[in-house]
Amino acid sequence: MLKLLATNLSLLIDGISYGMVLFLISVGLTVTLGVMRVANLAHCGFAMVGGYVAFALTAQAGMGFIPALVIAILAVTALGLVLELTLYRWVYSTSQLGQILMTIGLAFVMVASVNLAFGSSTQAINVPSWLQGTWEGAAVTLSRYRAFIIAVGVAVGAVLWLGLEFTVFGAQLRAAVDNPRMARSIGINVPRVFAWTFALGCGLAALGGVIGTPILPLDPYYALRLLVPVLMVIAVGGLGSLTGSLGAALALGIIDTFGRYYVPAAGAFVIYLTVVIVLLLRPQGLFVRS
Repeated sequence: MLKLLATNLSLLIDGISYGMVLFLISVGLTVTLGVMRVANLAHCGFAMVGGYVAFALTAQAGMGFIPALVIAILAVTALGLVLELTLYRWVYSTSQLGQILMTIGLAFVMVASVNLAFGSSTQAINVPSWLQGTWEGAAVTLSRYRAFIIAVGVAVGAVLWLGLEFTVFGAQLRAAVDNPRMARSIGINVPRVFAWTFALGCGLAALGGVIGTPILPLDPYYALRLLVPVLMVIAVGGLGSLTGSLGAALALGIIDTFGRYYVPAAGAFVIYLTVVIVLLLRPQGLFVRS
Protein backbone atom coordinates (compact mmCIF):
# COMPACT_ATOMS: atom_id res chain seq x y z
CA MET A 1 0.00 0.00 0.00
CA LEU A 2 2.81 2.39 0.90
CA LYS A 3 4.57 1.61 -2.37
CA LEU A 4 1.37 2.27 -4.34
CA LEU A 5 0.90 5.59 -2.53
CA ALA A 6 4.49 6.60 -3.29
CA THR A 7 4.04 5.65 -6.96
CA ASN A 8 0.84 7.67 -7.27
CA LEU A 9 2.38 10.69 -5.55
CA SER A 10 5.36 10.56 -7.91
CA LEU A 11 3.03 10.28 -10.90
CA LEU A 12 1.00 13.20 -9.58
CA ILE A 13 4.11 15.39 -9.30
CA ASP A 14 5.24 14.35 -12.78
CA GLY A 15 1.78 15.14 -14.16
CA ILE A 16 1.68 18.56 -12.48
CA SER A 17 5.12 19.49 -13.79
CA TYR A 18 4.17 18.35 -17.30
CA GLY A 19 0.95 20.34 -17.02
CA MET A 20 2.86 23.43 -15.94
CA VAL A 21 5.07 23.20 -19.03
CA LEU A 22 1.96 22.93 -21.21
CA PHE A 23 0.50 25.94 -19.40
CA LEU A 24 3.60 28.09 -19.92
CA ILE A 25 3.69 27.27 -23.62
CA SER A 26 -0.06 27.53 -24.22
CA VAL A 27 -0.86 30.64 -22.18
CA GLY A 28 0.46 32.99 -24.87
CA LEU A 29 -1.69 31.27 -27.49
CA THR A 30 -4.63 31.46 -25.08
CA VAL A 31 -4.32 35.23 -25.16
CA THR A 32 -3.69 35.63 -28.90
CA LEU A 33 -6.31 33.09 -29.98
CA GLY A 34 -8.95 33.68 -27.33
CA VAL A 35 -8.49 37.38 -26.67
CA MET A 36 -6.96 38.86 -29.82
CA ARG A 37 -8.86 36.44 -32.11
CA VAL A 38 -5.73 35.41 -34.04
CA ALA A 39 -5.27 31.76 -35.05
CA ASN A 40 -1.50 31.60 -34.58
CA LEU A 41 -0.53 28.00 -35.30
CA ALA A 42 3.15 28.96 -35.30
CA HIS A 43 3.03 29.65 -31.57
CA CYS A 44 4.82 26.44 -30.53
CA GLY A 45 7.58 27.40 -32.94
CA PHE A 46 8.49 30.27 -30.62
CA ALA A 47 8.85 27.78 -27.76
CA MET A 48 11.11 25.69 -29.98
CA VAL A 49 13.22 28.69 -30.97
CA GLY A 50 13.60 29.68 -27.32
CA GLY A 51 14.75 26.17 -26.45
CA TYR A 52 17.32 26.09 -29.24
CA VAL A 53 18.65 29.55 -28.35
CA ALA A 54 19.19 28.40 -24.76
CA PHE A 55 20.74 25.15 -26.00
CA ALA A 56 23.18 27.03 -28.22
CA LEU A 57 24.14 29.38 -25.40
CA THR A 58 24.68 26.63 -22.83
CA ALA A 59 26.15 23.84 -24.95
CA GLN A 60 28.08 25.85 -27.51
CA ALA A 61 28.85 29.15 -25.79
CA GLY A 62 29.33 27.77 -22.28
CA MET A 63 26.80 30.14 -20.69
CA GLY A 64 25.01 29.34 -17.45
CA PHE A 65 21.44 28.06 -17.44
CA ILE A 66 19.74 31.12 -15.91
CA PRO A 67 21.51 33.74 -18.13
CA ALA A 68 20.76 31.58 -21.19
CA LEU A 69 17.12 31.32 -20.11
CA VAL A 70 16.80 35.09 -19.77
CA ILE A 71 18.50 35.78 -23.11
CA ALA A 72 16.34 33.17 -24.86
CA ILE A 73 13.15 34.77 -23.50
CA LEU A 74 14.29 38.27 -24.52
CA ALA A 75 15.40 37.08 -27.97
CA VAL A 76 12.12 35.33 -28.71
CA THR A 77 10.14 38.27 -27.33
CA ALA A 78 12.02 40.54 -29.72
CA LEU A 79 11.44 38.10 -32.59
CA GLY A 80 7.73 38.00 -31.78
CA LEU A 81 7.57 41.78 -31.69
CA VAL A 82 9.28 42.10 -35.08
CA LEU A 83 7.03 39.49 -36.67
CA GLU A 84 3.93 41.10 -35.16
CA LEU A 85 4.88 44.51 -36.58
CA THR A 86 5.50 43.02 -40.03
CA LEU A 87 3.94 39.67 -40.94
CA TYR A 88 1.18 39.39 -38.34
CA ARG A 89 -0.19 42.87 -38.97
CA TRP A 90 -1.08 41.60 -42.42
CA VAL A 91 -2.33 38.26 -41.04
CA TYR A 92 -4.83 40.06 -38.77
CA SER A 93 -6.77 41.34 -41.76
CA THR A 94 -7.10 37.97 -43.48
CA SER A 95 -9.78 35.35 -42.94
CA GLN A 96 -9.40 32.62 -40.34
CA LEU A 97 -8.39 30.22 -43.10
CA GLY A 98 -5.77 32.71 -44.24
CA GLN A 99 -4.45 33.01 -40.68
CA ILE A 100 -4.19 29.24 -40.37
CA LEU A 101 -2.40 28.82 -43.70
CA MET A 102 0.04 31.68 -43.09
CA THR A 103 0.92 30.71 -39.53
CA ILE A 104 1.28 26.98 -40.22
CA GLY A 105 3.51 27.98 -43.11
CA LEU A 106 5.61 30.04 -40.70
CA ALA A 107 5.82 27.00 -38.41
CA PHE A 108 7.21 24.94 -41.30
CA VAL A 109 9.78 27.68 -41.97
CA MET A 110 10.85 27.52 -38.32
CA VAL A 111 11.11 23.73 -38.48
CA ALA A 112 13.25 23.85 -41.64
CA SER A 113 15.48 26.60 -40.21
CA VAL A 114 16.13 24.71 -36.97
CA ASN A 115 16.79 21.48 -38.86
CA LEU A 116 19.30 23.28 -41.06
CA ALA A 117 21.06 24.99 -38.16
CA PHE A 118 21.13 22.20 -35.55
CA GLY A 119 20.45 18.98 -37.43
CA SER A 120 17.76 16.40 -36.82
CA SER A 121 19.10 15.01 -33.54
CA THR A 122 17.20 15.44 -30.30
CA GLN A 123 18.80 17.99 -28.00
CA ALA A 124 18.58 18.67 -24.27
CA ILE A 125 19.69 21.59 -22.12
CA ASN A 126 21.96 20.82 -19.19
CA VAL A 127 20.50 22.09 -15.94
CA PRO A 128 22.68 23.54 -13.16
CA SER A 129 23.80 21.36 -10.27
CA TRP A 130 21.51 23.10 -7.77
CA LEU A 131 18.50 21.93 -9.79
CA GLN A 132 19.73 18.36 -10.08
CA GLY A 133 18.98 15.57 -7.67
CA THR A 134 15.97 14.91 -5.50
CA TRP A 135 14.47 15.60 -2.12
CA GLU A 136 13.67 12.44 -0.19
CA GLY A 137 10.42 12.39 1.74
CA ALA A 138 8.57 9.81 3.82
CA ALA A 139 6.53 8.47 0.93
CA VAL A 140 7.80 10.20 -2.19
CA THR A 141 10.94 11.37 -3.94
CA LEU A 142 10.64 14.89 -5.34
CA SER A 143 12.81 15.98 -8.24
CA ARG A 144 14.30 19.41 -7.63
CA TYR A 145 13.91 20.36 -11.26
CA ARG A 146 10.26 19.37 -11.39
CA ALA A 147 9.67 21.39 -8.23
CA PHE A 148 11.37 24.31 -10.00
CA ILE A 149 9.04 23.93 -13.00
CA ILE A 150 5.98 23.89 -10.74
CA ALA A 151 7.18 26.97 -8.84
CA VAL A 152 7.83 28.88 -12.09
CA GLY A 153 4.40 27.93 -13.45
CA VAL A 154 2.63 29.09 -10.29
CA ALA A 155 4.59 32.36 -10.27
CA VAL A 156 3.87 33.07 -13.95
CA GLY A 157 0.19 32.30 -13.51
CA ALA A 158 -0.06 34.65 -10.53
CA VAL A 159 1.79 37.46 -12.30
CA LEU A 160 -0.35 37.13 -15.42
CA TRP A 161 -3.59 37.19 -13.45
CA LEU A 162 -2.49 40.23 -11.45
CA GLY A 163 -1.22 41.94 -14.58
CA LEU A 164 -4.40 41.45 -16.57
CA GLU A 165 -6.77 42.27 -13.72
CA PHE A 166 -5.04 45.06 -11.79
CA THR A 167 -2.71 46.97 -14.12
CA VAL A 168 -3.26 49.74 -16.64
CA PHE A 169 -1.90 47.56 -19.42
CA GLY A 170 -4.38 44.79 -18.55
CA ALA A 171 -7.25 47.27 -18.62
CA GLN A 172 -6.05 48.65 -21.95
CA LEU A 173 -5.84 45.14 -23.42
CA ARG A 174 -9.37 44.25 -22.33
CA ALA A 175 -10.68 47.53 -23.68
CA ALA A 176 -8.82 47.11 -26.98
CA VAL A 177 -10.31 43.66 -27.45
CA ASP A 178 -13.87 44.41 -26.36
CA ASN A 179 -14.25 47.67 -28.29
CA PRO A 180 -11.22 48.75 -30.36
CA ARG A 181 -12.93 51.88 -31.75
CA MET A 182 -13.86 53.16 -28.30
CA ALA A 183 -10.40 52.28 -27.00
CA ARG A 184 -8.82 54.40 -29.74
CA SER A 185 -11.19 57.28 -28.98
CA ILE A 186 -9.96 57.48 -25.38
CA GLY A 187 -6.31 57.48 -26.43
CA ILE A 188 -5.31 53.82 -26.21
CA ASN A 189 -2.78 52.81 -28.84
CA VAL A 190 -4.48 49.55 -29.81
CA PRO A 191 -1.81 48.32 -32.29
CA ARG A 192 0.92 48.88 -29.69
CA VAL A 193 -1.06 47.03 -27.01
CA PHE A 194 -1.59 44.10 -29.37
CA ALA A 195 2.08 44.10 -30.40
CA TRP A 196 3.37 43.88 -26.84
CA THR A 197 0.76 41.31 -25.89
CA PHE A 198 1.78 39.12 -28.81
CA ALA A 199 5.48 39.56 -28.00
CA LEU A 200 5.00 38.71 -24.32
CA GLY A 201 3.05 35.60 -25.32
CA CYS A 202 6.00 34.53 -27.47
CA GLY A 203 8.37 35.16 -24.56
CA LEU A 204 6.26 32.97 -22.28
CA ALA A 205 6.32 30.22 -24.91
CA ALA A 206 10.13 30.48 -24.94
CA LEU A 207 10.16 30.17 -21.15
CA GLY A 208 8.16 26.95 -21.37
CA GLY A 209 10.29 25.70 -24.24
CA VAL A 210 13.51 26.17 -22.26
CA ILE A 211 12.57 24.86 -18.83
CA GLY A 212 10.47 22.05 -20.31
CA THR A 213 13.29 20.37 -22.23
CA PRO A 214 13.80 17.56 -19.66
CA ILE A 215 10.13 16.66 -20.23
CA LEU A 216 9.75 17.67 -23.88
CA PRO A 217 13.18 17.29 -25.55
CA LEU A 218 14.04 19.54 -28.47
CA ASP A 219 13.94 18.31 -32.03
CA PRO A 220 13.18 20.05 -35.35
CA TYR A 221 9.54 18.88 -35.28
CA TYR A 222 8.90 20.23 -31.78
CA ALA A 223 6.76 23.08 -33.14
CA LEU A 224 4.39 20.67 -34.90
CA ARG A 225 4.50 17.81 -32.38
CA LEU A 226 3.48 20.04 -29.49
CA LEU A 227 0.77 21.91 -31.37
CA VAL A 228 -1.95 19.31 -30.71
CA PRO A 229 -1.48 19.16 -26.89
CA VAL A 230 -1.40 22.96 -26.71
CA LEU A 231 -4.59 23.29 -28.76
CA MET A 232 -6.22 20.68 -26.52
CA VAL A 233 -5.36 22.76 -23.46
CA ILE A 234 -6.94 25.85 -25.00
CA ALA A 235 -10.03 24.00 -26.22
CA VAL A 236 -10.67 22.31 -22.87
CA GLY A 237 -9.86 25.38 -20.80
CA GLY A 238 -11.91 27.79 -22.89
CA LEU A 239 -10.76 30.51 -25.29
CA GLY A 240 -9.18 33.48 -23.56
CA SER A 241 -9.41 32.05 -20.03
CA LEU A 242 -6.12 32.04 -18.11
CA THR A 243 -7.75 30.11 -15.27
CA GLY A 244 -9.12 27.62 -17.74
CA SER A 245 -5.75 27.27 -19.47
CA LEU A 246 -4.03 26.53 -16.15
CA GLY A 247 -6.70 24.10 -14.99
CA ALA A 248 -6.88 22.29 -18.32
CA ALA A 249 -3.09 22.03 -18.61
CA LEU A 250 -2.78 20.54 -15.12
CA ALA A 251 -5.70 18.16 -15.65
CA LEU A 252 -4.47 16.95 -19.04
CA GLY A 253 -0.91 16.62 -17.78
CA ILE A 254 -2.00 14.50 -14.82
CA ILE A 255 -4.43 12.35 -16.83
CA ASP A 256 -1.85 11.75 -19.56
CA THR A 257 0.85 10.79 -17.03
CA PHE A 258 -1.40 8.36 -15.14
CA GLY A 259 -2.84 6.99 -18.38
CA ARG A 260 0.54 6.23 -19.92
CA TYR A 261 1.69 4.53 -16.70
CA TYR A 262 -1.37 2.40 -15.94
CA VAL A 263 -2.57 1.82 -19.51
CA PRO A 264 0.68 1.86 -21.53
CA ALA A 265 -0.87 -0.08 -24.40
CA ALA A 266 -3.34 2.74 -25.00
CA GLY A 267 -0.60 5.37 -25.28
CA ALA A 268 -2.11 8.80 -25.80
CA PHE A 269 -5.61 7.40 -26.35
CA VAL A 270 -6.63 8.15 -22.75
CA ILE A 271 -5.97 11.87 -23.06
CA TYR A 272 -7.66 12.13 -26.46
CA LEU A 273 -10.71 10.31 -25.14
CA THR A 274 -10.83 12.69 -22.18
CA VAL A 275 -10.74 15.72 -24.46
CA VAL A 276 -13.49 14.31 -26.68
CA ILE A 277 -15.74 13.68 -23.65
CA VAL A 278 -15.13 17.14 -22.21
CA LEU A 279 -15.86 18.88 -25.51
CA LEU A 280 -18.98 16.84 -26.08
CA LEU A 281 -20.29 17.94 -22.68
CA ARG A 282 -18.85 21.48 -22.77
CA PRO A 283 -18.16 22.53 -26.38
CA GLN A 284 -17.14 26.03 -25.22
CA GLY A 285 -14.60 24.57 -22.76
CA LEU A 286 -14.63 24.32 -18.99
CA PHE A 287 -14.19 28.05 -18.51
CA VAL A 288 -15.50 30.87 -20.68
CA ARG A 289 -13.95 34.30 -20.67
CA SER A 290 -16.53 36.86 -19.61
